[in-house]
Amino acid sequence: MKKRNAPATVSHDERVIARLKRDPEFAVEYLRAAIEEATDEDGRHVLLAAIRQVVAAQGIAKVARAAGLQRESLSRALSSQGNPRLDTLYAVLRALGLQLTVARAPLTA
Repeated sequence: MKKRNAPATVSHDERVIARLKRDPEFAVEYLRAAIEEATDEDGRHVLLAAIRQVVAAQGIAKVARAAGLQRESLSRALSSQGNPRLDTLYAVLRALGLQLTVARAPLTA
């Protein structure tokens, strides 16, 4: 009897990055959802992780070049300990072909 090779496992991050590579609209919705969650310290980490995944899908070196940043600086800014400046976020989003927009938030009771 032949042993079957177990299917290779793929991490959640790898699956998300693969989808981000092939579906630019998913990237937009993914970041939109992360922004909605970024209302506290934990949410900020979720947003940075989402941006980091979108950047990884496009290639960090490529995005850093397009944003006018050093690759190491971009990696540091988007790390779990990072705290990127607003101009860095704008540059990265622009390099990704995205823009930051503002909309009226729904009123809460």
